[in-house]
Amino acid sequence: MTTLVGRARQNGEVFDSSAASPAAYRQQDGPRHDGSRRELYRPGVLADLGPRTSAPAPRPVIPAVPGAEGHLARVVASSSDRVGWLRARSRGITATDVAKLSTQQSLRAAVYDKLNGSGFSGNSFTQHGRVREPEIAAWVAATHGIQPSDLLFHAERDRRHLATPDGLALRTGGRIELAEIKTTNKPFNSIPRHYLRQIWWQQYVLGAERTLFVWEQHDRFVPVHEEPQCQWVDRDDREIARLVALAGELIELLAQATAPRVQPAQAAHAARTA
Repeated sequence: MTTLVGRARQNGEVFDSSAASPAAYRQQDGPRHDGSRRELYRPGVLADLGPRTSAPAPRPVIPAVPGAEGHLARVVASSSDRVGWLRARSRGITATDVAKLSTQQSLRAAVYDKLNGSGFSGNSFTQHGRVREPEIAAWVAATHGIQPSDLLFHAERDRRHLATPDGLALRTGGRIELAEIKTTNKPFNSIPRHYLRQIWWQQYVLGAERTLFVWEQHDRFVPVHEEPQCQWVDRDDREIARLVALAGELIELLAQATAPRVQPAQAAHAARTA
Protein backbone atom coordinates (compact mmCIF):
# COMPACT_ATOMS: atom_id res chain seq x y z
CA MET A 1 0.00 0.00 0.00
CA THR A 2 1.43 3.35 -1.04
CA THR A 3 -0.07 6.70 -0.03
CA LEU A 4 1.11 10.29 0.05
CA VAL A 5 1.42 12.53 3.06
CA GLY A 6 2.18 16.22 2.93
CA ARG A 7 5.66 17.67 3.74
CA ALA A 8 7.48 13.40 4.72
CA ARG A 9 20.35 0.02 7.45
CA GLN A 10 21.37 -1.48 8.39
CA ASN A 11 21.03 0.45 11.63
CA GLY A 12 18.48 -1.73 13.37
CA GLU A 13 16.07 1.01 14.41
CA VAL A 14 12.56 -0.16 15.22
CA PHE A 15 9.42 1.21 16.79
CA ASP A 16 7.82 -1.27 19.19
CA SER A 17 5.75 -0.97 22.33
CA SER A 18 8.70 -2.11 24.40
CA ALA A 19 10.81 0.77 23.06
CA ALA A 20 8.22 3.50 22.71
CA SER A 21 9.43 5.85 25.43
CA PRO A 22 12.20 8.42 24.76
CA ALA A 23 14.43 6.57 27.22
CA ALA A 24 13.92 3.24 25.48
CA TYR A 25 13.92 4.46 21.86
CA ARG A 26 17.53 4.42 20.82
CA GLN A 27 19.58 3.42 17.84
CA GLN A 28 21.33 0.12 18.40
CA ASP A 29 24.99 0.94 18.05
CA GLY A 30 26.24 -1.72 20.42
CA PRO A 31 27.92 -1.03 23.79
CA ARG A 32 28.93 2.61 24.12
CA HIS A 33 30.36 2.92 27.62
CA ASP A 34 33.97 2.28 26.64
CA GLY A 35 35.19 5.82 27.34
CA SER A 36 36.02 6.46 23.69
CA ARG A 37 32.92 8.61 23.19
CA ARG A 38 34.09 11.30 25.59
CA GLU A 39 37.57 11.13 24.12
CA LEU A 40 36.12 11.80 20.67
CA TYR A 41 34.74 15.07 22.02
CA ARG A 42 37.97 16.32 23.54
CA PRO A 43 38.50 20.05 22.82
CA GLY A 44 40.82 19.39 19.89
CA VAL A 45 38.11 17.51 18.06
CA LEU A 46 35.44 20.01 19.02
CA ALA A 47 37.48 22.67 17.26
CA ASP A 48 35.87 21.14 14.18
CA LEU A 49 32.43 21.73 15.71
CA GLY A 50 32.70 25.49 15.99
CA PRO A 51 30.35 28.01 14.39
CA ARG A 52 32.18 28.05 11.08
CA THR A 53 30.11 26.54 8.27
CA SER A 54 33.40 25.76 6.55
CA ALA A 55 34.55 23.53 9.41
CA PRO A 56 36.43 20.47 8.16
CA ALA A 57 34.55 17.19 7.87
CA PRO A 58 35.40 14.14 9.96
CA ARG A 59 38.36 12.45 8.32
CA PRO A 60 36.85 10.14 5.68
CA VAL A 61 37.08 6.45 6.50
CA ILE A 62 36.67 5.59 2.82
CA PRO A 63 37.34 7.91 -0.11
CA ALA A 64 34.51 9.41 -2.08
CA VAL A 65 33.83 7.79 -5.44
CA PRO A 66 36.73 8.91 -7.69
CA GLY A 67 35.64 11.79 -9.88
CA ALA A 68 32.18 11.78 -8.32
CA GLU A 69 30.00 14.84 -8.07
CA GLY A 70 26.98 15.72 -6.00
CA HIS A 71 26.07 13.46 -3.10
CA LEU A 72 28.65 10.79 -4.00
CA ALA A 73 31.41 13.34 -3.45
CA ARG A 74 30.20 13.72 0.15
CA VAL A 75 30.65 10.14 1.38
CA VAL A 76 32.27 9.97 4.83
CA ALA A 77 32.05 6.28 5.72
CA SER A 78 30.27 2.98 5.09
CA SER A 79 28.44 1.02 7.77
CA SER A 80 30.12 -2.10 6.38
CA ASP A 81 33.11 -0.79 8.36
CA ARG A 82 31.14 -0.49 11.58
CA VAL A 83 33.97 0.85 13.73
CA GLY A 84 34.87 3.56 11.23
CA TRP A 85 31.20 4.35 10.65
CA LEU A 86 30.48 4.73 14.37
CA ARG A 87 33.58 6.85 14.85
CA ALA A 88 32.64 9.19 12.01
CA ARG A 89 29.04 9.45 13.30
CA SER A 90 30.25 10.33 16.79
CA ARG A 91 32.04 13.38 15.41
CA GLY A 92 28.98 14.96 13.87
CA ILE A 93 25.22 15.36 14.26
CA THR A 94 23.26 12.50 12.71
CA ALA A 95 19.61 11.89 11.87
CA THR A 96 19.38 9.69 14.97
CA ASP A 97 20.60 12.61 17.11
CA VAL A 98 18.19 15.07 15.52
CA ALA A 99 15.23 12.69 15.80
CA LYS A 100 15.32 13.20 19.57
CA LEU A 101 15.45 17.01 19.47
CA SER A 102 12.20 18.80 20.26
CA THR A 103 12.67 20.70 23.55
CA GLN A 104 15.45 22.21 25.64
CA GLN A 105 15.26 19.17 27.90
CA SER A 106 15.73 16.87 24.91
CA LEU A 107 18.79 18.91 23.92
CA ARG A 108 20.37 18.29 27.31
CA ALA A 109 19.51 14.59 27.09
CA ALA A 110 21.07 14.44 23.61
CA VAL A 111 24.31 15.94 24.95
CA TYR A 112 24.48 13.25 27.63
CA ASP A 113 23.79 10.47 25.13
CA LYS A 114 26.34 11.85 22.68
CA LEU A 115 29.06 11.89 25.32
CA ASN A 116 28.16 8.82 27.37
CA GLY A 117 25.98 6.56 25.22
CA SER A 118 22.33 5.77 25.86
CA GLY A 119 22.81 2.57 27.85
CA PHE A 120 20.43 0.70 25.55
CA SER A 121 22.12 -2.46 24.27
CA GLY A 122 19.32 -3.87 22.14
CA ASN A 123 16.55 -6.43 22.56
CA SER A 124 14.56 -8.98 20.58
CA PHE A 125 12.74 -6.18 18.72
CA THR A 126 15.92 -4.52 17.47
CA GLN A 127 17.26 -7.93 16.45
CA HIS A 128 14.06 -8.60 14.50
CA GLY A 129 14.44 -5.24 12.75
CA ARG A 130 17.98 -6.08 11.68
CA VAL A 131 16.94 -9.47 10.33
CA ARG A 132 13.96 -8.12 8.40
CA GLU A 133 15.54 -4.95 6.98
CA PRO A 134 17.38 -6.60 4.05
CA GLU A 135 14.14 -8.34 3.02
CA ILE A 136 12.17 -5.10 3.23
CA ALA A 137 14.92 -3.23 1.37
CA ALA A 138 14.73 -5.78 -1.44
CA TRP A 139 10.98 -5.15 -1.69
CA VAL A 140 11.60 -1.39 -1.85
CA ALA A 141 14.15 -1.85 -4.63
CA ALA A 142 11.82 -4.11 -6.63
CA THR A 143 8.70 -1.94 -6.26
CA HIS A 144 10.10 1.61 -6.18
CA GLY A 145 13.60 1.38 -7.65
CA ILE A 146 15.25 2.74 -4.49
CA GLN A 147 18.42 0.76 -3.85
CA PRO A 148 19.77 -0.11 -0.36
CA SER A 149 22.51 2.20 0.90
CA ASP A 150 24.98 1.86 3.76
CA LEU A 151 26.89 5.10 3.13
CA LEU A 152 27.26 7.96 5.60
CA PHE A 153 27.06 11.37 3.89
CA HIS A 154 27.78 14.89 5.08
CA ALA A 155 25.65 17.88 4.13
CA GLU A 156 26.86 20.26 1.47
CA ARG A 157 26.46 23.35 3.67
CA ASP A 158 27.97 21.91 6.87
CA ARG A 159 30.21 18.87 7.04
CA ARG A 160 29.31 18.23 10.66
CA HIS A 161 25.77 17.30 9.60
CA LEU A 162 25.59 13.58 8.78
CA ALA A 163 23.05 10.97 7.64
CA THR A 164 22.90 7.33 6.55
CA PRO A 165 19.63 6.72 4.66
CA ASP A 166 18.40 3.14 4.28
CA GLY A 167 17.87 3.57 0.55
CA LEU A 168 18.75 6.04 -2.19
CA ALA A 169 17.78 6.59 -5.83
CA LEU A 170 19.06 9.18 -8.30
CA ARG A 171 16.21 10.06 -10.64
CA THR A 172 16.08 11.85 -13.98
CA GLY A 173 17.36 15.41 -13.73
CA GLY A 174 19.47 14.65 -10.66
CA ARG A 175 16.52 14.37 -8.26
CA ILE A 176 17.28 12.30 -5.17
CA GLU A 177 14.73 10.09 -3.43
CA LEU A 178 15.38 8.23 -0.20
CA ALA A 179 13.91 5.32 1.75
CA GLU A 180 13.64 4.83 5.51
CA ILE A 181 12.71 1.38 6.84
CA LYS A 182 11.16 0.45 10.20
CA THR A 183 9.52 -2.57 11.83
CA THR A 184 6.75 -2.25 14.41
CA ASN A 185 4.40 -4.40 16.48
CA LYS A 186 1.77 -1.64 16.44
CA PRO A 187 -0.12 -0.15 13.48
CA PHE A 188 0.82 3.37 12.43
CA ASN A 189 -2.14 5.74 12.19
CA SER A 190 0.37 8.42 11.30
CA ILE A 191 4.14 8.60 11.06
CA PRO A 192 5.64 9.17 14.55
CA ARG A 193 7.09 12.65 14.89
CA HIS A 194 10.61 11.51 15.76
CA TYR A 195 10.69 9.49 12.55
CA LEU A 196 9.63 12.57 10.59
CA ARG A 197 12.49 14.55 12.13
CA GLN A 198 14.88 11.79 11.09
CA ILE A 199 13.48 11.80 7.55
CA TRP A 200 13.63 15.59 7.17
CA TRP A 201 17.24 15.62 8.37
CA GLN A 202 18.23 12.97 5.84
CA GLN A 203 16.52 14.95 3.10
CA TYR A 204 18.49 18.05 4.13
CA VAL A 205 21.83 16.23 4.20
CA LEU A 206 21.30 14.52 0.84
CA GLY A 207 19.35 17.32 -0.87
CA ALA A 208 16.46 14.90 -1.43
CA GLU A 209 12.97 15.92 -2.52
CA ARG A 210 11.06 13.10 -0.85
CA THR A 211 11.43 9.89 1.15
CA LEU A 212 9.56 6.61 1.01
CA PHE A 213 8.79 5.73 4.63
CA VAL A 214 8.37 1.95 4.77
CA TRP A 215 7.22 -0.09 7.74
CA GLU A 216 6.43 -3.73 8.36
CA GLN A 217 4.05 -4.58 11.19
CA HIS A 218 4.52 -7.89 12.97
CA ASP A 219 2.72 -9.96 15.58
CA ARG A 220 5.20 -11.78 17.79
CA PHE A 221 7.80 -11.28 15.06
CA VAL A 222 5.61 -12.71 12.28
CA PRO A 223 4.74 -10.13 9.56
CA VAL A 224 1.05 -9.20 9.63
CA HIS A 225 0.70 -8.23 5.96
CA GLU A 226 1.89 -9.86 2.77
CA GLU A 227 3.83 -6.73 1.87
CA PRO A 228 5.28 -3.79 3.80
CA GLN A 229 3.26 -0.57 3.99
CA CYS A 230 4.64 2.77 2.85
CA GLN A 231 3.99 6.50 2.51
CA TRP A 232 5.81 9.19 0.58
CA VAL A 233 7.07 12.02 2.77
CA ASP A 234 7.78 15.30 0.98
CA ARG A 235 10.59 17.66 1.88
CA ASP A 236 9.63 20.38 4.37
CA ASP A 237 12.15 23.23 4.36
CA ARG A 238 10.55 24.96 7.34
CA GLU A 239 10.99 21.87 9.51
CA ILE A 240 14.49 21.38 8.14
CA ALA A 241 15.48 24.95 9.11
CA ARG A 242 14.20 24.30 12.62
CA LEU A 243 16.22 21.09 12.88
CA VAL A 244 19.37 22.78 11.60
CA ALA A 245 18.97 25.44 14.31
CA LEU A 246 18.51 22.75 16.99
CA ALA A 247 21.59 20.94 15.72
CA GLY A 248 23.53 24.18 16.10
CA GLU A 249 22.37 24.44 19.71
CA LEU A 250 23.40 20.82 20.31
CA ILE A 251 26.88 21.50 18.94
CA GLU A 252 27.20 24.56 21.19
CA LEU A 253 26.12 22.57 24.26
CA LEU A 254 28.62 19.84 23.40
CA ALA A 255 31.37 22.45 23.12
CA GLN A 256 30.43 23.88 26.52
CA ALA A 257 30.25 20.42 28.14
CA THR A 258 33.75 19.49 26.97
CA ALA A 259 35.53 22.83 27.27
CA PRO A 260 38.64 22.73 29.50
CA ARG A 261 37.81 23.77 33.04
CA VAL A 262 39.95 26.68 34.32
CA GLN A 263 40.86 26.40 38.02
CA PRO A 264 40.39 29.54 40.18
CA ALA A 265 44.13 29.83 40.79
CA GLN A 266 44.83 29.64 37.08
CA ALA A 267 42.18 32.25 36.37
CA ALA A 268 43.64 34.60 38.97
CA HIS A 269 47.14 34.17 37.57
CA ALA A 270 45.91 34.83 34.06
CA ALA A 271 44.18 38.00 35.24
CA ARG A 272 47.35 39.28 36.93
CA THR A 273 49.53 38.63 33.91
CA ALA A 274 47.05 39.93 31.35
